[in-house]
Order: sequence, then C-alpha cells, then structure tokens
Amino acid sequence: MPTSLSHSIIGLAAGKIFQISKKKRFWVLSFLCPSLPDLDLIGWYLGIEYLDLLGHRGITHSLFFACLVGFFVSLMFFRKENLSIKKYLLLIIYFSCITMSHSFLDALTNGGEGIAFFAPFNDNRYFFPFTPIQVAPLDPKEFFGELGLDVLLSELIWICIPIATLLAIKLIFHKFKNLRKDNL
Repeated sequence: MPTSLSHSIIGLAAGKIFQISKKKRFWVLSFLCPSLPDLDLIGWYLGIEYLDLLGHRGITHSLFFACLVGFFVSLMFFRKENLSIKKYLLLIIYFSCITMSHSFLDALTNGGEGIAFFAPFNDNRYFFPFTPIQVAPLDPKEFFGELGLDVLLSELIWICIPIATLLAIKLIFHKFKNLRKDNL
C-alpha cells in the first residue's frame, strides 16, 4: 500500500481540481476519505487473516465500500445544506471516487495479495498489470529505514509528481482562461 499521506494527497488534489465546495468539512473529508480503506489494518493487529473478507485489502478496499462511503459521507456531512439533487449526487460521486482511488493506488503496488475490488460479491483479489509503486510495509518498525525511503521515493515518482503536474496544468489553463476573458 502507499502511505496514508499519499492517499490523502489524492483527495486534496481532486478537491482542488474539481472545486466542488469551499467548506472546511469538504477539505477535511477530502483528506480523510482516501485513507479510510486502511481501517482494515485494525483487524490485522487483532489477528484477522490478511485474505479474509475483513482482512487487509478486503471489503474496505472494494468498490462497494467506496460507494457506501460516498453516500454516507454526503448524507452525514452535507444533509443540512440546501443542495440541489445534482449537487448532492456530485458529492456522492466525488467522495466515492476519492475513496476508490485508494484501491486503485494499492493495485499499482508491487506487493501484498491483491485488492478485493468486487467484495462482498466476489472474493478474488486483483493487481493491475503495471505495478510500479513500492509497497509500504504493514509493520511501522519496518517503515523507518531503507525500505521506507524506497517507498517514499517511489511515491514521489509515481504519485506526487503526476499530481503536481495535473495541478500545474489546471493552474495554467485557469490563468489562460482568465487572461483570455480579460482580453475579450
């Protein structure tokens, strides 16, 4: 798995790119939702087997779970807003997608037992054919050392630089659009 910080960076970048809301809770949730699937690590420390449905990269990494998160986060944190159905659905899709991003990143790692994308309906676990991201160890003690540096370097190359590039492109297009508006 990539580190929680890398997962959360995806949510913040998506929030910046799509600019759905400026509310503080939107930004906090954009930071937290992409890391939620790793709550299954609690089970790992409690003795739940890795390949169990509740094990690491099991049901909490499924597309089903991500959709539930999107629905419940939108319902719980934005229900008092006077939102149109379109805006509410947009929030559900947004929070579902940034939660799903976790599983997609994990499927790009070079370790573990795969992702249960279709749990609870199908127990099979999958990786993508291209797995360039160095998997982070589950044991925090192993992370603080040479392996941790390899993980961080891999995330810099395969996650942070592409995200920074997307944000730069968005900024350039936004400035170009505003410049064009000013000249018309």
